[in-house]
Amino acid sequence: MIIAMFVGITTAFAQKKNAEIEIMTSAQCGMCKDRIEKALAYEKGVVSAVLDNETKKVKVVYNPKKTDPDKLRLAISKVGHDADDIAADPVAYEKLPGCCRKPGDPKRVEHGGGEHNH
Repeated sequence: MIIAMFVGITTAFAQKKNAEIEIMTSAQCGMCKDRIEKALAYEKGVVSAVLDNETKKVKVVYNPKKTDPDKLRLAISKVGHDADDIAADPVAYEKLPGCCRKPGDPKRVEHGGGEHNH
């Protein structure tokens, strides 16, 4: 019983070590969501990452001893998307499919009928 109490207390303290941040992205569709969430999942210290396509914000829970907000923004930039004030990596952006490009980009492909997944 003492061990169970110790494990419960340890788990409670471990959860408080995590930090949370919301990062504004340039995501446009379900493919963008998948790409950004996957990139963040590979980042050391990331506990979870969920992008809301409506707001274009990704909510990231992370261990601040293993990563920081700038590294998280850089990870998003490296897959071709803006992250707060960090611009998308131009080489990665050029590799994005047309549906994932920013509005106003002449290479952007619009899709009718709302969100899509590829």
